[in-house]
Amino acid sequence: MEMLYPLLATLAAYLLGSLSFAVIVSRVMGLNDPRTFGSKNPGATNVLRSGSKPAAIATLLLDGVKGWLPVALVGWYGKPYGLDDGTIALVGLAAFLGHLYPVFFKFVGGKGVATALGVLLGIHWALGLMAIITWLIMAYTFRFSSLASLSAALLAPVYYVMWGGTTWYTETPILLAICVMGMLLVYRHRDNISRLLQGKESRLGKGKKPG
Repeated sequence: MEMLYPLLATLAAYLLGSLSFAVIVSRVMGLNDPRTFGSKNPGATNVLRSGSKPAAIATLLLDGVKGWLPVALVGWYGKPYGLDDGTIALVGLAAFLGHLYPVFFKFVGGKGVATALGVLLGIHWALGLMAIITWLIMAYTFRFSSLASLSAALLAPVYYVMWGGTTWYTETPILLAICVMGMLLVYRHRDNISRLLQGKESRLGKGKKPG
């Protein structure tokens, strides 16, 4: 039983993360499948290219919630079941991996930015807020969603270490999970990095609508 609860929590987090809300919201709202236009990435930024801001906002919030919820639940209620910081790290990473490789959508998922931010908010609201502010500053300054996402991903573990011992206690499993999420986000943005270096990356607000 000692290992059962952490395994069940991790599996539940992965299944929740596997709900691709970009696809689900688009279907519910009668929009084109986001995997068929633009970057073909099932995420909020690509849903925005459909021309529906409400759909993009709903996708962003739901993708964030599915990262935040399992982490928050383990933090609030996990101790009586032996769910410690290691389990928090596992469920956060599992929800993130579910978004990247969703079992319900043939393991073809999004880049995981909103879900990663949700995980960070679940770990500590201040950590998530720092990452969100980083994203907003970079997006407003340079108008590149990908650059903003990469900046937030790379700085998140730095923030976690810098404010450890004052705002929160730094835990090695959680730090490792944040670092792994950051590396996977960089990997998932490899095409964007190439376009940024070539000066061909699309700026926010200038994407093409689907036909």
